[in-house]
Amino acid sequence: MDNKAPDNGEFSFASSTPRSTGRKGLPKIQTQDHNKKANDVCHDDSGTPVKAKTIDELHSLQRKKSAPTTPIKGAQGAFNAISEEERQKQQLQSISASLASLMRETGPKLVKGDPARKGEGQQIAHHHHYTPTISASDSSLKFTHYLYNLSPAELYEQAIKYEKGSFIASSGALATLSGAKTGRSPRDKRVVRDETTEDDLWWGKGSPNIEMDEHTFMVNRERAVDYLNSLDKVFVNDQFLNWDPEHRIKVRIVSARAYHSLFMHNMCIRPTPEELENFGTPDFTIYNAGQFPCNRYTHYMTSSTSIDINLARKEMVILGTQYAGEMKKGLFGVMHYLMPKRQILSLHSGCNMGKDGDVALFFGLSGTGKTTLSTDHNRYLIGDDEHCWSENGVSNIEGGCYAKCIDLSREKEPDIWNAIKFGTVLENVVFDEHTREVDYMDSSVTENTRAAYPIDYIPNAKIPCVGPHPKNIILLACDAFGVLPPVSKLSLAQTMYHFISGYTALVAGTEDGIKEPQATFSACFGAAFIMMHPTKYAAMLSEKMQKHGATGWLVNTGWSGGSYGSGKRIKLAYTRRIIDAIHSGSLLKASYKKTEVFGLEIPTEIEGVPSEILDPVNTWTDKNAYKDTQLKLAGLFKNNFEVFTNYKIGKNSMLTEEILAAGPNY
Repeated sequence: MDNKAPDNGEFSFASSTPRSTGRKGLPKIQTQDHNKKANDVCHDDSGTPVKAKTIDELHSLQRKKSAPTTPIKGAQGAFNAISEEERQKQQLQSISASLASLMRETGPKLVKGDPARKGEGQQIAHHHHYTPTISASDSSLKFTHYLYNLSPAELYEQAIKYEKGSFIASSGALATLSGAKTGRSPRDKRVVRDETTEDDLWWGKGSPNIEMDEHTFMVNRERAVDYLNSLDKVFVNDQFLNWDPEHRIKVRIVSARAYHSLFMHNMCIRPTPEELENFGTPDFTIYNAGQFPCNRYTHYMTSSTSIDINLARKEMVILGTQYAGEMKKGLFGVMHYLMPKRQILSLHSGCNMGKDGDVALFFGLSGTGKTTLSTDHNRYLIGDDEHCWSENGVSNIEGGCYAKCIDLSREKEPDIWNAIKFGTVLENVVFDEHTREVDYMDSSVTENTRAAYPIDYIPNAKIPCVGPHPKNIILLACDAFGVLPPVSKLSLAQTMYHFISGYTALVAGTEDGIKEPQATFSACFGAAFIMMHPTKYAAMLSEKMQKHGATGWLVNTGWSGGSYGSGKRIKLAYTRRIIDAIHSGSLLKASYKKTEVFGLEIPTEIEGVPSEILDPVNTWTDKNAYKDTQLKLAGLFKNNFEVFTNYKIGKNSMLTEEILAAGPNY
C-alpha cells in the first residue's frame, strides 16, 4: 500500500508508524492542506472572534443603528445646526404633548423604544409641568414606551410576540383579528358641533354627521388618553395624506396595537427620512384606544363604541372598536372637510390613467364593478378609493389599498392576489392551522375580510400617485331593475344629479326564494364619509369638469332585458368595450339619441357591443312592463332627491333648480 496521500485528497489514512496510530491501533485520520506550512494548526474558515464580552453585547451588534440619510434643512434651505440629540428631544416633546392629559398633570413619562429591550439608547421626554387640578395619578410616575414609525418587519415581531390572534400566513402576510367589530360602526360616529362646524357641515335629515358637544368629546378623549398612558408601550405613526406635496396633510396616529400601526403604515403615505426629520407638529391626530370601551353613561353615547371627530382641535378618538377601517375612513371624512376649504374637491372614487395621460375617475357603490373596471393592465393605477382634484390635477389621498378578500382568487384578481405578501395586513381571514394557507371562501369570522397593502405592491401603480386633470367622469350603477342603458353621455347638470343621487340597486334574497331589487342611494357615492352638503361637492365637480373639459358618463353594469330574475346581467366583456371606447375618445364621436323619462343621451353604435342592447327598451319582450319599471325607478330617484332640494348654492337657487331639472321627467 502506498502511504503517500493522494494529490487531490483532503484526508487519508496515514502510515502505520507509531505517530499515526489512533486509539486501539486504528489508523489516525490526518487532514492535509498543500497550501499550508507543515507546522500550521488546522482550523475552519471562520473570521476573527467577535469582540463582544457577553451574549447581550453580541445581540446589540446584530442590529445596525439607523441613521438619517439626508441632512436637516433650515427655513432658508441651508443646513440646520440642530443636533440629532436636540431633534429627538423635540420629537419626544411633540409626542408627549399629543399624549398629555388636560385634566391631570401631564400623563406618563415617555421613553422611546421597546420595553423588552431596556437600556438601548432610550430617551425620556421632557414635560412641561402644569398645576394639577386634582392629585397626580400613578400614570405620571410611570414610563410609557413609544415605538415610533416602526418598519413592517418590526411590527410583525411586535404582533406575533404580543398580540393574540396574529399569525404569518403562507403568503407572508400578517393575518390578524379586529375583535368583535369586523366592520365600521357609522351609528357610533360623532362630530363636534361648534362654531367651527355649525355652518360648514351638513346636519339633520339624511346627513351622516351625528352631533356631539365639546365637553363630551373631551370626556372621551380623556378616557382614550388615560388608557393609552396606562399601557407599557404605544405605537406612534407620523405620516402624510395626499400625494400632491402642495396640499398634503400631516397626520399622527397613536395606537395600542402593532396591527393598527402596520395598517396605517400601509394606508397612509410613508415619509422619507428627510420628511420625517422635518415633520414637526401634525395637522391631525388619531387616538386609537379601540380595545377600551367608552362609558355608555356619557352623554350622546348609544353603545360601548364611539368614534369622535373634533375638527377645531384636529383630533379623532376611537373607543370600543378595533376595526382598522375606522381610522382610514375617519381621515377620509376629515379630508372631505379640509380639502373643499382649499377649493379642492375630495372624491370617493377609483382613478386610472392611460399611457397618453388621459385620466378617468370611477364612482360606484359596492357591487358596481368599480374595482374591476378601474383595474386595467393597459392603464396606470393612480388609486383605488380616495382622491383629490385640485388646480394641479388629481392626486391619491392614500398610500395604499384596502381590498375586499371574500372569494378572492388568483384567476379573477391576480394583482390583489399577488399583493398579499410580506407587509400586507390580512383582516379576519380563516386559514389552515398547519400550512397557514388562507381560505378566501370561508366567511366564518365575517364576510368583510380585507387586505391592506402599500399601493406600490400593484405592478402598474403610478408612483407618485398623481395625474393631470380628468378627461372622463364615469358613474357606475348596477341597475337590477334593468331599465338604465348600458352607457349614457351626461350633461353637466345630469352629472351633478346622478353624482348626488349615487344610485345602485342590490338584489336581496328572501326565505321563500322571491328576490326583488332594492334601490340604494348614497350621496356623492360615499354618503357615510362626506362632511358638507352633497350639493357643494356636486357644484365643485361641475365647475372643474367645465373648466377642464371633462365628460360625464353613466354606465349600467347591471341587468338588461328585464329586472333581476327575468333579464340577464350585461356581459362584462361589453362593459369593458364601453369603457375602452370612453378612454379612447371614440364614444364622443358616436351618434346619440335621447331616452324618455330619464332624458339620457345614448349612443346608437359601439364597436364590439350589440347595438340592440344600447337602448334597454329593445331588450324587453314586454314593453309595458319596461315602461312601468322605468317609472317605478324614476319615482325612487325623485323621492330620494327630496332631501336635497332645500339647499341653495350661492345667492339664489338657480343651480339647485337646474340640477332638479336634469332628473327624471314624467
